[in-house]
Amino acid sequence: MPELHVLRVFVNEDGEWGNPLGVFLEGSAVPESARERVAAELGFSETVFVDDPLQGEIRIHTPAVELPFAGHPTVGTAWLLGRLGRPVEALKPPAGEVPVRSGDGIWWIDARPEWAPPFEYRQLATPAEVRALAALPAGAGNLYAWAWIDEAAGTVRARSFVPDAGVAEDEATGSAALVLSARLGRPLAVHQGHGSLLLTRPTANGRAEVGGHVHLDEVRDWPLPPAP
Repeated sequence: MPELHVLRVFVNEDGEWGNPLGVFLEGSAVPESARERVAAELGFSETVFVDDPLQGEIRIHTPAVELPFAGHPTVGTAWLLGRLGRPVEALKPPAGEVPVRSGDGIWWIDARPEWAPPFEYRQLATPAEVRALAALPAGAGNLYAWAWIDEAAGTVRARSFVPDAGVAEDEATGSAALVLSARLGRPLAVHQGHGSLLLTRPTANGRAEVGGHVHLDEVRDWPLPPAP
């Protein structure tokens, strides 16, 4: 029975909110054929299967699809490996190598913006308009809606809807925040969802970083679903 770590990634200054994440550190204990079913049963926006913790090789599943890269799963997995005394210099999801660093309690990953899932990036006039958005209609594509809280300070209010991945609304979307930071060419503090906080900054060669604080909620055994 594989062991599941449940984290919240991009919690705010009070340790609240953040995006739930399931991590199986012994990913090989979960057959590839069962991973999507496991992710769907867990119901988190993403679940990580660590296939080789020494080399940082990971796979990321939503309840509906496998992703080549995602932000909060890589930040959360990097934090967990570091917390358990097994830090890596980089994670290796299918998209490519993702360097990792940490400092002042914040864990950062560095990635290429084009690895992120496709979104419509829609700038609204005020944070109140972002807050007032309703769920997307059936058939709509992924939407990342944002507005400046304080443009001079680089603070942003955002919400993320990811129907293509089977996620009605994502509490904290690291890959989309990373893309926004790269497009604007500046560091950001992104307040997303109900109360999550993501920090971003552009780096070299067209890449960008996203980082934040992580909290461990629980560790438990997870019974595998029977094979279909």
